[in-house]
Amino acid sequence: MEELVIRDADVVDGSGDSAYRADVVVDGGRIVSIVKEAAAAGCQRPKARRELDAEGLVLSPGFIDMHAHSDLALLRDPDHSAKAAQGVTLEVLGQDGLSYAPVDDRTLGEVRRAIAGWNGGGDDIDFDWRSVGEYLDRLDRGIAVNAAYLIPQGTVRALVVGWEDREATPAELDRMRQLVAEGMEQGAVGMSSGLTYTPGMYAKDAELTELCRVVARYGGYYCPHHRSYGAGALQAYEEMVTLTREAGCPLHLAHATMNFGVNKGRAPELLALLDDALAAGADISLDTYPYTPGSTTLAAVLPSWASEGGPEATLGRLADDATAERIRHHLEVTGSDGCHGVPMEWDTIEISGVGDPALAEYVGRTVQESAALRGESPWALARELLLKDRLTPSILQHVGHEENVREIMRHRVHTGGSDGILQGAKPHPRAYGTFPQYLGRYVRELGVLSLEECVAHLTSRPAARLRLADRGLVREGYRADLVLFDPETVAAGSTFEQPRTLPTGIPYVLVDGRFVIEDGRRTDVLAGRAVRRSPR
Repeated sequence: MEELVIRDADVVDGSGDSAYRADVVVDGGRIVSIVKEAAAAGCQRPKARRELDAEGLVLSPGFIDMHAHSDLALLRDPDHSAKAAQGVTLEVLGQDGLSYAPVDDRTLGEVRRAIAGWNGGGDDIDFDWRSVGEYLDRLDRGIAVNAAYLIPQGTVRALVVGWEDREATPAELDRMRQLVAEGMEQGAVGMSSGLTYTPGMYAKDAELTELCRVVARYGGYYCPHHRSYGAGALQAYEEMVTLTREAGCPLHLAHATMNFGVNKGRAPELLALLDDALAAGADISLDTYPYTPGSTTLAAVLPSWASEGGPEATLGRLADDATAERIRHHLEVTGSDGCHGVPMEWDTIEISGVGDPALAEYVGRTVQESAALRGESPWALARELLLKDRLTPSILQHVGHEENVREIMRHRVHTGGSDGILQGAKPHPRAYGTFPQYLGRYVRELGVLSLEECVAHLTSRPAARLRLADRGLVREGYRADLVLFDPETVAAGSTFEQPRTLPTGIPYVLVDGRFVIEDGRRTDVLAGRAVRRSPR
């Protein structure tokens, strides 16, 4: 007898088609049968060792977070309710060009310092891997949800070229190509870049194109955090479209927002650019989160020249008064490339986390607010925080536009990504709320998407981008990565004031046919594993 039958569920299967009532049978980690309208038809109903009454609940494929920063959190926190409770059954890691494989001992230490604001310093982690394959093997020991990995181009460049602003030599480019090929062979699904973060931003388009050719050869995709989300956003999007078409590589645009005052109301221009490229044969997808503020580290807004050479060199420049004044001028007057070419507005920068508990008083306030309380300039306060906390502070940037958020999420190549930073006392609520926020606010309350459309955006579309042949749909033979939620009550519990509050209305989540959320509570099941690139 099979393990589980889910009775009388309203199945929204991920295809975008209308919901239907069915009994769904799960056994051995897969969906083994779907009996539609079983009760109404009066037919023999399937039996199993366990029966779950799903009356009033929607059954959908598990949600795929296309932009996650859980690279260390999955290892550090076996519970990982931040994602499991949202119905996320697969996360894509290695984002924004910086992560922890492939590395050597030197690069690992540098990367750990550079992105401590994203993932923590990792002092509680045994970094017993160096290659992409070894990192995936580490995930295979058991994690809360499944995870796929993108080769981080900035980390590859740091390993081969270092943190200097210069072109790679032919020999260095060959070595980077080799590392990307090895990572793809070991199971990565593609490559990411952070083109406003050092050292990835120092790569010219020709270098990126060559690496994308390697990714394409293995059936992967390129996921860039491109060179500007502000003053040069449209040109930066067009640059990525042109580059990947030259390389013959599929493109997935990370957190595809149109932020800052210069881009208010300009989402239709971005979508027209993408529509033209799609009509011409480009292979493009994108992800967004359903909120207006962004989130990164305070150090990320510095001009690129100030970050050249790595974290220790950056701290040295900040400590020098004359150099610090140059940094301030770039930030506040000319517009730093780290802040997307837009002059800094300190009242939009809220400190969301610090590494040193002695600095906790600044969390939850904007830089401008804290500076006013101390009677000093915002830059003086920001500089002090960066130096005292050794570049660790994380921030929220309140620079988005609701009309752009809604316009982009309607697009036919849109998928969901939380971009969730799980560090800090007051992280962005998207880390705990992205997927129920889509279902509760943008489906039920606002009607921006129908339920069937939204589920497709969060399941089958990302599965197609990842080339997963047996995930993303409720189909016989598919993996039993499933979510049961109440469409009338599902909602994000997380807010900007209480960002770690778990969602409501998602009582059951299964990974590989095993309950990781049961009756609304996290079980002790660690059913997640590394999801490796499918062979072409």
